[in-house]
Amino acid sequence: MTAKTRVLMLFLIDIAIIWFSIVTSYLFRFYNEIPQEYVIQMILYGIISTAAFGGSLVYFGLYRRMWQYASIGEIISVLKAIVVGAVISYSVAFFILPQHIPLSIEVRSVETILLLVGGVRFIWRVFRNERMNNKDTETHTLIVGAGDCGILIARELMGPSFAHTRLTGFIDDSPDKYHLRILGVPVLGNRYDIPRIVKEREIHEIIIAMPSVSRTEISEIINLSKATGAKLKIIPALNDLIAGKISVKKLRDVSVEDLLGREPIVADMNGILGYVHNKTVLVTGAGGSIGSELCRQISPFAPDKLLILGHGENSIYTIEMELRKSFPHLNIVTIIADVQDRTRLMDVFQCHKPQVVFHAAAHKHVPLMERNPSEAIKNNVFGTRNVADCADKYGAERFVLISSDKAVNPTSVMGATKRIAEMYVQSLNTTSPTKFSAVRFGNVLGSRGSVIPAFKQQIAAGGPVTVTHPEMIRYFMTIPEAVQLVIQSGAFANGGEVFVLDMGEPVKILTLAEDLITLSGYEPYKDIDITFSGIREGEKLYEELLTDEENLGATQHDRIFIGRPAVLSQNQMELEFKRLERVLTEDGDAIREVINQIVPMQPVARAAIS
Repeated sequence: MTAKTRVLMLFLIDIAIIWFSIVTSYLFRFYNEIPQEYVIQMILYGIISTAAFGGSLVYFGLYRRMWQYASIGEIISVLKAIVVGAVISYSVAFFILPQHIPLSIEVRSVETILLLVGGVRFIWRVFRNERMNNKDTETHTLIVGAGDCGILIARELMGPSFAHTRLTGFIDDSPDKYHLRILGVPVLGNRYDIPRIVKEREIHEIIIAMPSVSRTEISEIINLSKATGAKLKIIPALNDLIAGKISVKKLRDVSVEDLLGREPIVADMNGILGYVHNKTVLVTGAGGSIGSELCRQISPFAPDKLLILGHGENSIYTIEMELRKSFPHLNIVTIIADVQDRTRLMDVFQCHKPQVVFHAAAHKHVPLMERNPSEAIKNNVFGTRNVADCADKYGAERFVLISSDKAVNPTSVMGATKRIAEMYVQSLNTTSPTKFSAVRFGNVLGSRGSVIPAFKQQIAAGGPVTVTHPEMIRYFMTIPEAVQLVIQSGAFANGGEVFVLDMGEPVKILTLAEDLITLSGYEPYKDIDITFSGIREGEKLYEELLTDEENLGATQHDRIFIGRPAVLSQNQMELEFKRLERVLTEDGDAIREVINQIVPMQPVARAAIS
């Protein structure tokens, strides 16, 4: 049926309702036997009412509305149209008809017209909703959170844009809301009822609409929901939303980061402002995951100049364009340079005189560095020495080295080179007015080379997902979380510290893979298989954040601690560096032997995977 045909049918039904209402009103008034003089009045009044009510219904747009989505606004429009039509028809009849229309007839006819005109439209809405709800293609949806946010989402899901979504119910922990109905939809239980309700009601999608609760609670709700097989979506935290902009468009898929349940970091804004604001800040490796996030989080503190240095022009261009759009008034200087090029670095420092240096440039991929140990030394050790020496020579106030938990009791060339880099900046701190420090943390979710992007690619390809070992455990942080703590650590530095970030509870990589498959809408081992490839060269099952001899001290921040490893003198470090320089052109075993004399490398327990 076309739209024009539907409008014509509805108009004819309304005309029939008007005549039915007037005729029945006369019959009730005269007890089923209408006097002859009133029959003529009834016909004339019917003609006048048809014109008056018909014109009013058209004027108030009752034929331009989609009644299957009718709400309070449509009820008000019907009421206005009938009242205006009644006033016009009664007024015209009063002046042109010889006899007055009895008031009882006018009142009863208006009541009947209002009831039937409104009723026909809302019966159509009920009929359409029931028909839509019986479709096999509908998505049965459950909203967790029956507060203001959940109700806003529910209203939108009931709109025309989500015709194939059926809102089945709400979940809320408040016992006062249990068994109540909101927008006609029941509150079915609390968070612990989710598995049962999903099974009983055949739920396809769960929306977590609780932006103000803690991340720990969100993590618990996700853990209760993920085993149900339903698709999970979530409203971002309140501080990620603009007031009044909560909507289904803001929904995103639940991510692995949500499962960590980490509470937001409370930063010491004054401490950070004190050493970044109005200063010239240099970030090396600015095109990488950590380096680019450092640039994003430093920019709001309004440094006098932000130097973004990197070796890859594409990645530097990308972060430059992003920063110029987000911070149009920030003085950004892009520098293409290799940290291994000492002369180039000296030119950069001499020209710009950076006061704060964040050194994030490094080779971080463990198996690749095992196969290319000389490159790990040139970049991670000598590159760090070049940047640190320039910071010392040209009077930088602070130097922060981005280190790794793999530097602790290293089993890999990458980890050992990061530990040597830590040792060098600590030794330099003993003689330099620059405050040198290092920040040590574990894996970051979503960084280049991390397991999450690799797992996502494997899932998208239909599997299998490859895990190295069923017992492998790692510490994880989100990139913004790690970088915020790095910047905060710089405010605490007095020189010589190795800051250790609170990484939370370690996560089993196998569990991470299973969760990611589940959150992608598949069932592990059934839809997407998981295979084990065996531990790669340089890897170990468990990462550590401190060596045995390091003492852990507290800082003003509950997520940042201080480790103080033993420090070698600068003379000792220079001797060791000369030995490294001599073996750079030799084979990997010779390079590892020299590294092992500086930082004893632990043997890796090889595990056979069947």
